[in-house]
Amino acid sequence: MEFFVPLQSLNRIKLNIIKKLCEMNNTNINILKRLLGLKSIIGNTPLLKIDYKYRGKSRTVYAKAEYHNLTGSIKDRMACHILCESYKSGALQPGMHIMEATSGNTGISFSALGRAMGHEVTIFIPNWMSAERINLIRSFGANIRLVSPEEGGFLGSIRMADDCQKANPEHIFLPHQFDNVKNCEAHATTTGPEIAGQLAQLGLIPDAFVAGVGTGGTVMGVGAYLRSINSDVKIYPLEPANSPTMSTGYKVGKHRIQGISDEFIPSIVKLDELDEIIQVDDGDSIIMAQKLARNLGLGVGISSGGNFLGAVQIQNQLGDDAVVATVFSDDSKKYLSTDYTKEEPVKDGFFSPDIELEKVTILR
Repeated sequence: MEFFVPLQSLNRIKLNIIKKLCEMNNTNINILKRLLGLKSIIGNTPLLKIDYKYRGKSRTVYAKAEYHNLTGSIKDRMACHILCESYKSGALQPGMHIMEATSGNTGISFSALGRAMGHEVTIFIPNWMSAERINLIRSFGANIRLVSPEEGGFLGSIRMADDCQKANPEHIFLPHQFDNVKNCEAHATTTGPEIAGQLAQLGLIPDAFVAGVGTGGTVMGVGAYLRSINSDVKIYPLEPANSPTMSTGYKVGKHRIQGISDEFIPSIVKLDELDEIIQVDDGDSIIMAQKLARNLGLGVGISSGGNFLGAVQIQNQLGDDAVVATVFSDDSKKYLSTDYTKEEPVKDGFFSPDIELEKVTILR
């Protein structure tokens, strides 16, 4: 038997279902609407078509301009998705205190979104992260706990957040970005489809995707989506050669690419599902980020310079015509107090000196 429901009635039914779900989960529909309003300025970022020459050979790399998101980084996607889904499930309730351990961008995102939703927010962050990151978190009204190396650094930050939640589980909400599969889901449902769709406008299918691994949500989520439409696509995780945590399995060395290689391999990172690990030198990444700013007007962060170098290495393997995509995770404003603004010495083995940037085209 077929029946017809007028559109107006159908919309009313949907609204009533949403209200009922909110009542069942003890959430406030107005808070959820506020978050969904902010979600409209998260994602759907431009894709940058960057033409360059490497040792005289013409190539192109495609990079998502993630600094166009609400707080200026790719982490807005994950933070917004986790908060939305947690409200829907009832895991996050009005009045709960949001806490998270972070190396910066995630803390900024949860601070902005959490405070906009009326939550108290506390961020645990290693004390050697850039002053800009720390001050941005404070500017959104969040509490901040700086954690010294003697207190355990990044792993100490995670332990402190976990201890607080264990002491008061009914009042404290932890997003657990390093273990939360919704982190990957955020990129499988937004970043991945956007990359594929924007490349399709040019009649292209990606041969490879590369991204630096902090939580691993980007490379795992984008990789899952791209492989769902092309099983042959290569998905490469990237790490600093100065501190190759994924290659060794444990913390080793120091590096200056804030936001990746945070002393351990997150549980959501499944290396057996990815292709080979790409390594970049932090000094080379700084020089590359500087070149992107000075030659193309793209003020991107140090990890973005590293991601571009990763794409160059992949094209060295796959060929000059390989369609390689990556992300420019944030902008340079968070690194003005770091070595990003200093003259970086060129060392043997660097890729950046052989790269001649030519032009950038913006794809919506």
